[in-house]
Amino acid sequence: MGTPPSNHLVWAILTTIFCCLPFGIVSIVFAAQVNGKWAAGDLVGAQESSRKAKMWAIISAVVGVVVSILYGIVVFALGDTSSTM
Repeated sequence: MGTPPSNHLVWAILTTIFCCLPFGIVSIVFAAQVNGKWAAGDLVGAQESSRKAKMWAIISAVVGVVVSILYGIVVFALGDTSSTM
């Protein structure tokens, strides 16, 4: 059968810790399914779980970056207006 697809567990954990907790947890769940499905002989299921784990890790990273940028803009805008009062 070859080697199992990547489970993207490291990226799932990192995006959970540093970016967006809810989406990162979804990524971890799918990453945890990859090796079990592979061991059970479910190649298609393992590949699908791998794809979903990667997708949710990317979504988590993007949401984390967007929220951080928006937070920075709001803090900068509020800090700028409060200094002129």
